[in-house]
Amino acid sequence: MAPGEDDPGFPGPDSVRPAIGEDTVSRRRFIKWVLGFSVTSIAAMVITPIVSFLVPAKQETTGAGARVLAGTTTDIPSGTGKVVAMGSSPVIVINTDSTPSGVKAYSAVCTHLGCIVGYDSTTRVIVCPCHDGHFNPANGAVISGPPPAPLKTIDVAVEKDQIFLVRG
Repeated sequence: MAPGEDDPGFPGPDSVRPAIGEDTVSRRRFIKWVLGFSVTSIAAMVITPIVSFLVPAKQETTGAGARVLAGTTTDIPSGTGKVVAMGSSPVIVINTDSTPSGVKAYSAVCTHLGCIVGYDSTTRVIVCPCHDGHFNPANGAVISGPPPAPLKTIDVAVEKDQIFLVRG
């Protein structure tokens, strides 16, 4: 008797194959599934930022004349300044003296390259740390440095000891 012929101890070609009706995944089918999943994942990672850029998120908008509490006169005492948020925009609030008319507010975004400015209480000027631009705290005008324009003025209302920023 030749090996493989009717010998139950010798595995023949039919014993290596799965029986009909058994669930099996071939290597080719598995690789196609992995490649399809990879292509779909990569496409999603590329398309998602593009769609989020083209369709901006909804922002809370308030009408003109809306007021935002910036702090109190104890938070921003005379001769100091503080950067606060007015919605999604930074604003610098400066208390130049103890009278209510001494409280001023300007956009905290430098007109040169968009850096956030701060108040230097020793020199009593608004300073841009990126390129050493200096602004006058009384009117937001450029004193020195590369900024091409003054800071945008924000309306301020002081009631009792509370400082409000008014959207214009």
